[in-house]
Amino acid sequence: MAQAMKIAIVDDEQDMRQSISQWLALSGFDTETYPSAEEALKSVGTDYPGVVISDIRMPGMDGMQLLKKLMSVDSALPVIMITGHGDVPMAVEAMRVGAYDFLEKPFNPDRMTDLAKKATQSRRMTLDSRILRRELGDGTTIMKKLVGASPLMERLREDILDIGQADGHVLIDGETGTGKTLVAHALHAVGAKAGRRFVTVRCAGQDEETLSRKLFGPMEEGGRLPHVEEARGGTLVLEDIEAMPDSLQAKLLGWINDQGTPPETRVVAVSNMQEAGKTCEDALRPDLFYRLATMTITLPPLRQRGEDILMLFTRFADQFAEEYGCAAPSVTAQEAAQLLQAPWPGNIRQLINIAERAVLQSRRGTGTIASLLMNDHDDVQPVVTTEGKPLKEYVEAFERMLIDNTMRRHKGSIVGVMEELSLPRRTLNEKMAKYGLQRSDYL
Repeated sequence: MAQAMKIAIVDDEQDMRQSISQWLALSGFDTETYPSAEEALKSVGTDYPGVVISDIRMPGMDGMQLLKKLMSVDSALPVIMITGHGDVPMAVEAMRVGAYDFLEKPFNPDRMTDLAKKATQSRRMTLDSRILRRELGDGTTIMKKLVGASPLMERLREDILDIGQADGHVLIDGETGTGKTLVAHALHAVGAKAGRRFVTVRCAGQDEETLSRKLFGPMEEGGRLPHVEEARGGTLVLEDIEAMPDSLQAKLLGWINDQGTPPETRVVAVSNMQEAGKTCEDALRPDLFYRLATMTITLPPLRQRGEDILMLFTRFADQFAEEYGCAAPSVTAQEAAQLLQAPWPGNIRQLINIAERAVLQSRRGTGTIASLLMNDHDDVQPVVTTEGKPLKEYVEAFERMLIDNTMRRHKGSIVGVMEELSLPRRTLNEKMAKYGLQRSDYL
């Protein structure tokens, strides 16, 4: 489902182009080779789905000129420069211009692979962010991206549109897999800073010194700007904020206070503290917590979203079925009830995994959704939520899913749906109105 990343290799020496391409291909990368900067520029432009590795010294347009051209086209494109011995000053200049990093000949192929891996991951995040900004540019599209018809999701969409227009910092919390990063993107995309930088920093998994340098500097010679500078005027997202060491919490608070009101850069803090049964307030110094929690969004766990579970399962199953070239699995009434009753500790992320495995099972003609739900937990007993629901809710959720799936299959043909479900037209119309289903959505 993620866009495949490419690596464009630019070098006037054929042997070098081929050796880099072969090594990266063996490491699983999709490579393209170009004998000159001029040739590369014909294919590499804005939103190029990958990164560029280029030699610095080439006849005609050299690597530095190519870098400047690429930065003028797409300043977020990762470009890795290859330098000869003694060209380090030139490489440092390239970093200042905007290069992602550089490799000095003779270089270790494993080092190149690691750099390519990090650069492609960075590029994917950049492109995903751009897609989200484009898709979430208005309220209509944001509702399509944040799928769900439950009151909880209706309220979440309203909160995003309201808070997105405000200036203050935001705290997003909720269980893992509920879509907190998507909401951070959405807040940025619908707000006044939508056209400015969106910078994400993960506070967990880094030692204090490294995180401090990345966030606040000092910038090493030829290095990247500290994240607080990179995000200036835009949005700075701090994921796993509860993992930030105390000393850095004090520095962050000082930086926030120095911005004044309204803040030049908006901070969106993302917390996973609900996992441990605690809150973000327990992990942060009080003065920082209250600055970050000017506005708070708490994402609902999947188990509380009712028939959204079936809607999401159907959507993901359809996507995977298309990807694998097979039919999506049919869901029985019993399986629908099991999906609705499951506790979903991994939330939407877990649901996506279950949907993909259900499609693969269906393609082989084996297994059940119940077995997937059981295998997803350490215990072997069927697991259900402790929040019991009336039978009527399960029946209505299944009925809505059945009509929705049938409408999709028949591409909005009312006659086809009436025949398959043996429903009179008036009854079908009443049920579609009851469940908020519109024929125009399936045409």
